[in-house]
Amino acid sequence: MADYWVMQTFGLKFDVNCSILFTGLPLLERPAAAKAAGFDAVEFWWPFAGPVPADAEVDAFIAALNDAGVRLAGLNFAAGDMAAGDRGWVSDPAKTAEFRDNIEVCTGIAGRTGCTVLNALYGNEPCDGDLAVENLVMAARSAARAGATVVLEALNSAENPRYPITSSRAAAEVIDAVRGQGASNVGFLADLYHLGMMGEDLPRVLTSPYVTHIQIADVPGRGAPGTGTVDFEALFSQLAAQGYPGWVGCEYRPNGAGTTAKTFAWREG
Repeated sequence: MADYWVMQTFGLKFDVNCSILFTGLPLLERPAAAKAAGFDAVEFWWPFAGPVPADAEVDAFIAALNDAGVRLAGLNFAAGDMAAGDRGWVSDPAKTAEFRDNIEVCTGIAGRTGCTVLNALYGNEPCDGDLAVENLVMAARSAARAGATVVLEALNSAENPRYPITSSRAAAEVIDAVRGQGASNVGFLADLYHLGMMGEDLPRVLTSPYVTHIQIADVPGRGAPGTGTVDFEALFSQLAAQGYPGWVGCEYRPNGAGTTAKTFAWREG
């Protein structure tokens, strides 16, 4: 695959999601591992046990980024126990207080690190759509003070049967509702794995003006580019031709040996 040439020639920027890669290392050692692997930026799901961690925990996380010399390209708002099936609190009345408490912490980290993309997972059914819009407006207004954009993503229903945002169209409807409340800094996280699993037209999706951040993994299996059926060379070339300015997050599962040099061999063709 020639996508490494595309990256170098046209300036596509790739980061590593350190919540799915380098998981054999303690969390605070992963930014340095990403840097050693040749990446200048990382992203994380919410990296703390609770929505409002102690100041010392936040300071240690930011220090790990600074010491490694990497940028924080993306961060999730607190979303519950992801391993147990939780997929966010935005639409959950029972978790509204926790989500709102988390907003200031998450946007505070964004302000201190220069992170411009904050991912708000919508939540599982049963959902309160009006509450979701209200919470996203609140998150977007706080994010704006940090110079960040709140993004919403669609997840495939086969693996996330209770998550209601299962298409780019459904995500756009929510984004439109939030923007209709005056919060313009809300966009779409185009996770090409989930969209590919749902059979969406990936080249068409990537032309959407709502696309703020992109994540990649091959289909099926959620492996590295080149392990499945997605034509990443064509998609990367398209993004380069479009002048896509954002980050492309590597959010795929490593092979059975864990994260090694081979995990990122696709960048070299």
